[in-house]
Amino acid sequence: MLLNAGERTLTFDWPMIRVGTGEYPEGPTGVTVFHFAEKVLGAVDVRGGAPGTVNTEYLKLGYDLPEVDAVVFAGGSWYGLEAATAVASAMKEDGLRDGNAFSAEPNIALSVGSIIYDFGARRLNEIVPDKPLAQAAFRNARPGWFPQGAQGAGRMAMSGYFFGCNAMSGQGGAFREINGIKVAAFTVVNAIGVITDRDGNVLACNRDPEWPADMDTSALLARANGPLGIGSAVADPAGNGASKNTTVSLVVTNQKLSPAELNRLAVQVHTSMGRGLQPFATQFDGDVLYAVSTAEVEEKLLSSAEIGALASEVMWDAIIASVPEQPQHPTPQPELKVGRALLDQYAGVYEFSPGVSLQVVHKDGVLRATATGRRDVFAIARDREVQLVPVSSTDFTVANRYPLTLRFQEDGSLLVNPGHWQQLSRRKIPM
Repeated sequence: MLLNAGERTLTFDWPMIRVGTGEYPEGPTGVTVFHFAEKVLGAVDVRGGAPGTVNTEYLKLGYDLPEVDAVVFAGGSWYGLEAATAVASAMKEDGLRDGNAFSAEPNIALSVGSIIYDFGARRLNEIVPDKPLAQAAFRNARPGWFPQGAQGAGRMAMSGYFFGCNAMSGQGGAFREINGIKVAAFTVVNAIGVITDRDGNVLACNRDPEWPADMDTSALLARANGPLGIGSAVADPAGNGASKNTTVSLVVTNQKLSPAELNRLAVQVHTSMGRGLQPFATQFDGDVLYAVSTAEVEEKLLSSAEIGALASEVMWDAIIASVPEQPQHPTPQPELKVGRALLDQYAGVYEFSPGVSLQVVHKDGVLRATATGRRDVFAIARDREVQLVPVSSTDFTVANRYPLTLRFQEDGSLLVNPGHWQQLSRRKIPM
């Protein structure tokens, strides 16, 4: 378990907002918790065709009463929804809230939340963020801090499946203050669309080698709608249902807003996100945006439309900030001769999870691999044997559009894509 991890962070001056993250690196997967120092007024806008949420229906009722304690984002698909209720339980267990529904002010913890899908072809196990992880993240939350990139709930986020980009993504945040009005935006980008900057450039994509060098988002969309169309038909090249996606977001302002104004803020900012994520809110996305007013500034210094325009720009900054440094393709060394004894040592059946394993065999000085079990192992399929090309005496790769490294370790384990997004297996059966 990792708590409050992150090499690239957003810092901001706003004591009302406390942020905590937790991760299971062996997934990898994680959770991000936003805890407010006092109860706040919240609204929600749901756009995607496959949302996974907790307590959002209550926010749609429009009660003019601050009741939200926390917003929770998690990986793990619907299993990750446990994280939202776990944070509410932690507040009760820690004495911050109780079960008294009949006091003058509501004192029952209200935690709302949403999940992203981070299973499928992107990782080879079914580890999920659970109650202990969510509660640890909540209890380690601190103000004025937010980790960017592949951290927290965004630990195994990806983007661009619609165009076959299959790029690594993550969570992003941004903050602005104008004349005492504060606006913060946070998002976990797991979109089927591509992340686009203000000049129309695609920020993360494993590009098709046949694409022109200047292929931007506009050109991709034009190509998708033309005779050379590329779209959801190639969104999941491994055929493992990877194209299940979601972008979950939060926008917060310190100006007091009515329920109607807050609801419109959610709609306005969520609509604006179609500029930075294209396409956006498809049938395969579960896009959800929460809008919160901390009501620390009661004077109406900005109209709701002005706050919405400001928050929309801040959210675009947050989308851009979500992009982590992308993994690089290994450089194959086909002329490298690895000793036969070492190749014999690498041969075996490697298990990633009960349903996913890889069989590696040594044939005439060459390693070959086939996926076994219920699923492929990235570009290594179950129905055909592929050659592993050496990168070094321990690392191997295969011809593929997407970065793929297999590292054989001294302890008999096999790491696939070693580093931040690595998948670990253990050798079950030496060959």
